[in-house]
Amino acid sequence: MNPGLKWRLIALGLAVGLMGALIVLVTFTAEGRAREARDRLSQVDSESFRLAERFKDRLREVNDKMRRYASFHEPAVWEEFKEASRGLQFWIEQQGVRMQTEREKGVLSQMKGAYDDYTRRAAELHALMESSGKSGASLADYNSFFEESRRLVDLSQKLGLAHYDSRNLLLAHASRTLTQLRELVLGLLALLFLFGLALAGVVYRDLIAPLRLRLVETEALAERNEKLVSLGVLAAGVAHEVRNPLTAIKTALFSQQRKFPSGSPGRNEAEVIERQVVRLERIVNDFLRFARPAKPERVAVPADLPLKEVQTLLSPQLEKADIQLLRENHSPLRIKVDAGQIQQVLINLVQNAADSIGHGGTIFLRARPDRKRLAGKDADVVVLEVADTGKGIPPDVEKRLFDPFFTTKDNGTGLGLSIASRIVELNGGALQYQTQVNHGSTFGIVLPREL
Repeated sequence: MNPGLKWRLIALGLAVGLMGALIVLVTFTAEGRAREARDRLSQVDSESFRLAERFKDRLREVNDKMRRYASFHEPAVWEEFKEASRGLQFWIEQQGVRMQTEREKGVLSQMKGAYDDYTRRAAELHALMESSGKSGASLADYNSFFEESRRLVDLSQKLGLAHYDSRNLLLAHASRTLTQLRELVLGLLALLFLFGLALAGVVYRDLIAPLRLRLVETEALAERNEKLVSLGVLAAGVAHEVRNPLTAIKTALFSQQRKFPSGSPGRNEAEVIERQVVRLERIVNDFLRFARPAKPERVAVPADLPLKEVQTLLSPQLEKADIQLLRENHSPLRIKVDAGQIQQVLINLVQNAADSIGHGGTIFLRARPDRKRLAGKDADVVVLEVADTGKGIPPDVEKRLFDPFFTTKDNGTGLGLSIASRIVELNGGALQYQTQVNHGSTFGIVLPREL
């Protein structure tokens, strides 16, 4: 072989090897950057929800103590209010180190000023009650304090949104990085094309195509998460905006109920209003569970434990509609879950099954071992099933079965299955179903088996 040709071939081989090494390096770098971006986005999203929700929960606790004091004028409750108020003020001060953008710092500064007004209003109300000697504050006296509370709630929502907006900086940085990595990969491909079409085709097929697929999946996942987060922010905002006037209505209703004797028309009308307020609170709670599902506390339990509890809880109610709730025996199995959350999902599935049956039928509860794919790999699982003899699910409804806010029930919120699916996912499992029109449906909670 011609020595010159030999060296040229060696140089070409080294160049191709170098290009291949660079492509591999860029591929793993892009995967790492995409993974970091997903993790950071999830962290920012979670922090944004917790920031506003923790403040509102703490403020609600302080408000409850003030409401009790305003209603019954108990000195001990006033001391509890002051202690809780100091704790909330300390929490607000702590958030300063977490705020990075000017918008976040500006909103936090407004919250500090609003909280000073809030505590001043409380002190004024306390002074008024002490000087007047009344056993309880009037609704008019309480309104100024309540308005300051609403102002704080609005500012906490703005603070959460300001913190959430900081994710745009992270998205822009991640997008630029991924774009640069993609351009580098395409440049290396061009060089490989010059060194050999065949080798370029192999490299593209084995390395670049999967990378592009992961990038597309990452972008699609980010877009889906952004939509869900936006929907969650909207749901949480609407729920809290409804909860605030509901609290005021309940307070006013409680005052009015005491004016009517039992059995009077006015008392009956007040009880009707109270029932509707309770129904609204249930809808608000569904919104909040969808927006911020609780973190599960997973422990190892027998698989039939939640099935037994659901059977005991719901059997008497279903018997009124001539529906049998039967639990099938099985070999001992164990799962590691938050038993309370899984019981909540099972109750939702059983109630849906009962709605499908209407009157006269059977619902079966069972736990069975299986082997399915979870978290991208095959695993030993336990499937908790709820099977019914109802009408089944029509195809047009089946297409939108897990869409948030989609419902076929007159009084439904359309969040039951969405919440159930998210709870099961947080417990490391998946929700599946099979249905046939006029033959019933079977929903299965697939969970990792504890060996």
